[in-house]
Amino acid sequence: MLKFAAFIALSTTVLLSPAPAFARGQVVPNDLGKCKEGAGPAVLVNVSGVKESQGTMRVQTYPGTASAWLQKGAWLNRVEAPAKAGKMQFCLPIASAGTYAVAIRHDLNGNGKTDIFVDGGGMSNNPSINIFNLGKPSYKKTAFNVGNEVKSINIKMKYR
Repeated sequence: MLKFAAFIALSTTVLLSPAPAFARGQVVPNDLGKCKEGAGPAVLVNVSGVKESQGTMRVQTYPGTASAWLQKGAWLNRVEAPAKAGKMQFCLPIASAGTYAVAIRHDLNGNGKTDIFVDGGGMSNNPSINIFNLGKPSYKKTAFNVGNEVKSINIKMKYR
């Protein structure tokens, strides 16, 4: 339980933080059409294990670098959508081919705050979380490459 609490505390605090004025990121609609065959570059995020159909899902792309991963204001694109229990899909367009990482937070009670014993989270490549990495695994464990195509990734949500 401590390792999960650490995961939620650090990774979702970043997701909840308002982006500073100099942020590169923008909120984009969840347009699955931008992830159809022949489109791109984009990341199609297949999420499983969404606990309940309540609250908000927040999915963000980051550059897959040590200096940007989960850093306040470093996210590139964000999709926010009402949560649906079970499986969900999100399309995150990206500007160009490169190395990226994805973080997800399920604000289960929709209060806009990090509740480490309620909210859920997930990251690209589904890294293991433990007390030693305090919920912030290395960018090397979450990063993936995207060419000019649509890259499909799978993320399993984690809850307390």
